[in-house]
Amino acid sequence: MWADLGMNLEMHDQLCAVLPGAIGDVFMSQENRPECMDYFDMVLADVHGLRPSELVEFRKNGGKVFGTFCAYVPDEVIFAAGGIATGLCAGSQFWVPGGERYLPANTCPLIKAMLGARFDKTCPFYRLADVYIGETTCDGKKKAYEILGTDVPLHVMDLPQMKRPKDYLKWADEIKDLIAVVEETTGNKVTEEALAENIHKINLKRQALQRLYDLRKNENVPISGTDTLLISQIAYYDDPERFAAMVNKLCDELEKRVADGVNVAPGKKRILVSGTPMAIPNWKLHNLIETSGGVVVCEETCTGTRYFENQVDESGKTMDEMIQNIANRYMGINCACFTPNTARFDDVVRLAKDSKADGVIDVNLMFCQTYDIEGRSLEERCKAEGIPFLGIETDYTDNDAQQLKTRIGAFIELLG
Repeated sequence: MWADLGMNLEMHDQLCAVLPGAIGDVFMSQENRPECMDYFDMVLADVHGLRPSELVEFRKNGGKVFGTFCAYVPDEVIFAAGGIATGLCAGSQFWVPGGERYLPANTCPLIKAMLGARFDKTCPFYRLADVYIGETTCDGKKKAYEILGTDVPLHVMDLPQMKRPKDYLKWADEIKDLIAVVEETTGNKVTEEALAENIHKINLKRQALQRLYDLRKNENVPISGTDTLLISQIAYYDDPERFAAMVNKLCDELEKRVADGVNVAPGKKRILVSGTPMAIPNWKLHNLIETSGGVVVCEETCTGTRYFENQVDESGKTMDEMIQNIANRYMGINCACFTPNTARFDDVVRLAKDSKADGVIDVNLMFCQTYDIEGRSLEERCKAEGIPFLGIETDYTDNDAQQLKTRIGAFIELLG
């Protein structure tokens, strides 16, 4: 399969060779894991085989795959046209050198990894996507999309940078443009019936994730933050109906754990993580926190609450009503690309209180200017609310791991 996709098999073998060790060190070393994590462990262990093989068969039967990079791209539209939306990986240092052949070194590692994964031909998801769907969430991505667009068909959605009434209308127009792209690519019409059906389907996935996150609010934490992060990462590319079913099955087990008083992190300090996305396989900060006396009980990130909070209103009957409802939901995501963005500070405070967090650790990927600049204002807001705060800047390497472990450990000790 990988050879048929035109992948660099030698480099891909190098990438896959380190995965079993990473899985063992990060996940299997945890104690008292829920049994229903078996499904997500299986998906991770066969990350470049299980879902890609399904996409290969889908394409053989004439289906079209759309690769996405961001929580703002509405999956509902793609599935309504009979396509499949899949997130594209960008969380490994392995891909960064390949990206640096095209981008300055002082570019966010996530963006460099995007280009490295495509041009080094080491990720099957990048080879399987017939069209990439980008978005204007940062200047680095916008320029990177210009480079990616020389090698693969690419459509960029122009995300407004403010949240005025006219911006919500503009985003609805962008969704209409996306519908035209997916209709042309798939050869299928997005009907009112299909769009309504897929709004409901993606809402069910969001509801499953919300249920999972609500269970982490309990005094007895039934699942680690590291395991939850993996689930959130898988949400971007797994089949949405199967994923929702498996998350709900896990939640059934977690509810029993809560009732039985099972706690995976007794005596550990509860931490909310905020900041930049943690694309698979980036588990660095969660692993450091949870091996330094803390347990992550919530993530205010794009691989956390921003991905699933708030449903699309399902009351729309006409195409225009449904599109505007989709636009309203996605514009409710509070990314640092917006100005002003005080609603994100409100989210962090609300989530910290709801999850009974003892402190907030704000994580910024190196050279991500928007989140870096917001960090100071977020710290001031948290301090005003009496919430202990630690700001961290890092990348995908392990060069700073020991230093960060020391800082995180000291912060957790200060929480008492």
